[in-house]
Amino acid sequence: MEGLPPGLLAARREAVLEALGRGVMVLAAAPILRRSRDTEHSYRPDSDLFYLTGATEPHTVAVLAGGDEPRFVLFAQERDPAAELWTGERVGPEAAAERFGADETYPLAELEARLPVLLRESDRVYYRLGRVGDLEGMVLEALAYARSRGQRKGIGPRALMDPGAILDEMRLLKDEVELRRLRSAAEATVAGHRAALDTIRPGVGEWAVQASVEAAFLREGATAPGFGTIVGSGSNACFLHYVDNRKMVAEGDLVLVDAGAEVALYNGDVTRTVPASGRFGDLQRAVYDVVERARTAAVAAGRPGGSIGGVHDAAVAVLVEGLVALGVLTGSVEDLVEQEAYKPFYPHQTSHWIGLDVHDPGDYAREGTSRTLEPGMVFTVEPGLYFRPGVDGPAARFEGIGVRIEDDVVVTEAGCENLTAALPTAPEEIEALVAEGAGRSRGRG
Repeated sequence: MEGLPPGLLAARREAVLEALGRGVMVLAAAPILRRSRDTEHSYRPDSDLFYLTGATEPHTVAVLAGGDEPRFVLFAQERDPAAELWTGERVGPEAAAERFGADETYPLAELEARLPVLLRESDRVYYRLGRVGDLEGMVLEALAYARSRGQRKGIGPRALMDPGAILDEMRLLKDEVELRRLRSAAEATVAGHRAALDTIRPGVGEWAVQASVEAAFLREGATAPGFGTIVGSGSNACFLHYVDNRKMVAEGDLVLVDAGAEVALYNGDVTRTVPASGRFGDLQRAVYDVVERARTAAVAAGRPGGSIGGVHDAAVAVLVEGLVALGVLTGSVEDLVEQEAYKPFYPHQTSHWIGLDVHDPGDYAREGTSRTLEPGMVFTVEPGLYFRPGVDGPAARFEGIGVRIEDDVVVTEAGCENLTAALPTAPEEIEALVAEGAGRSRGRG
């Protein structure tokens, strides 16, 4: 994996050290997760640790200590030829100083002894509880030790804080390096969805669509899907996080594909809903058109000076207008929005931040007011309408129809850039792409 520029990482750490004052931040590598017995899941580095250090190995701990002599201390696994035969070469503490720009590096085995010393003159400790078992115990013991030894001198930490108090705001605004990676993730994500359009047709398993999407991700340089790929055909599209992907696509089904590629640890997240038979049915098209208008309105609202809540409000207003036009809701749009009468058909928010994490950190509101959008903020726009099985009343004629359309956008100085605009959303273009894909499939057959 291509590393982040050393100068960029150093600047980020300098900003954190300044914000820490006399505090200390402790960041740990993500744990190795077991799939079953001695079989491990593919390792995925911790996002905060990578953001500040570029380190991607398990069993790595970074300590950023503020105060009169601010420094970056890194603890890493020692070299072990026997273990490396199985899992690959380790950096080791000796090489870590040069590779990651640490002021001091030590073997991980020394962490327990050195951590209390690093904490003893701090006034607070930034550490995320509940992340890593052994380290959490060390942090709490070191905290107690530092407080007891500093009691008579009036020094030592008096508070335990979440690192997000500093890092979440930094990670919310993407720099140019991050935007390049997000554009690459968006391109790979679009390629995966185009592969889905080549595969979707009646008689194909949802799992086969998933396979085509994820294979295209890997061909485009992704390391993995950023999250469990969703392929929901027919009424399965009405379940927001359906990931079983075990149903056969039927004639006349809509197929909702929600998938994103992870490229250099940055993520895409896109949804398209397409007709398996190549043409939308009348009711399907009526619902799709409403959602597409909502997506267009929401993207337009994603401009500097607007708010993330305003993006949602723009989508909701169009969706409610559409539900009234479809005969699903009755009354004034304003009253229906205020009453949240749309919630049975649109239960989720329109956007989430995206970056190193698919759901990236960052507050959506401050002191009860929706967050103002600034250049460098990257988020999804994903309105939808879902008429779940068993829906009654005027909505019953749309039963089993689920539509979501999602793009990834970045706020710019001039407005809003759609990173995934290369993948069409217009219904006529979607129909044409499905037809082309079906034609290529017949030709291969």
